[in-house]
Amino acid sequence: MEQTQNNAEALLRLEEPFAPKDVKWLVAATTRDGRKGRVTPYADPRAYTDRLNEVVTASGWTRQYAVHTVSPVFRLKKDKTIQTGKVLVTCTVTIAGIGSHSGSGEEWADDENAMTSAEAQAFKRACSCFGLGRYFYDFAEMWVELNENKQPKSIPTLPSWALPKGHKASNPQMSQTSGQKSPTRLPVQKGPLDASVTTKIESFRRELGDALFGSILAMAHVRSAREIPNQHVQQNVLKWMESGARGMARVREIASGLPETKFYAILDDHGVESLAKIPNFGVLEKLVNAMTLAAQQLSVA
Repeated sequence: MEQTQNNAEALLRLEEPFAPKDVKWLVAATTRDGRKGRVTPYADPRAYTDRLNEVVTASGWTRQYAVHTVSPVFRLKKDKTIQTGKVLVTCTVTIAGIGSHSGSGEEWADDENAMTSAEAQAFKRACSCFGLGRYFYDFAEMWVELNENKQPKSIPTLPSWALPKGHKASNPQMSQTSGQKSPTRLPVQKGPLDASVTTKIESFRRELGDALFGSILAMAHVRSAREIPNQHVQQNVLKWMESGARGMARVREIASGLPETKFYAILDDHGVESLAKIPNFGVLEKLVNAMTLAAQQLSVA
């Protein structure tokens, strides 16, 4: 269970938003008149690599690519039908002790950066399965005005939930290189949480006790279920609550067959006043192991 907690903490660190300097904005679609564009946030693959190296070290993860091509394929380009192909890339990212996830990417073969684009897309999609960069999917649809070069006149301000700890939402500033004002920043909205999941998480407080319940929320860097930033983290917290509930059920099951003096002796050995005051997963695991051993010794005697 201690390894489970370590893995959970590593995944939480991977889920942390990127620094604002690493976040860029892509014009993903435009209106017919070209005056407005839908922008989406993203980060360069190097930011993903840096985060993995920081959290699990360079030796703690690997990635493998598989490349395929499809041809001939016809498509319309600049109002002309051309014969081309598609580059298809699958990337498998493996984190030691946690597991592997795969993602796919594709690009038209006539694009001079086809391989680079497809690899980056596949790598980032595989990483998102571990939570890395997953928060980019929580941004609502955003449309901004475009200039004559089809670039945004204004870009959204990253809200607090999309910033790493210690950062605050920035205000429009003057460019240090040109002396011109940077594009106006627009507020971003976050998708609503699932209220039913929030209620379910809160229901575990009584079963786990305030201490263990609070330690699980602390792993998500919040103090209550209502402060959880998005549905992805919600689901992770729910899984940890369910894991804690299974551990508590196991402790109670074993304890019911132990003499009362032995039961309290084990609690005292681990500095626990009562089952309602188990502080974290690590102590819960030690209690399960100690009580299991005590039960085995009684059955042999």
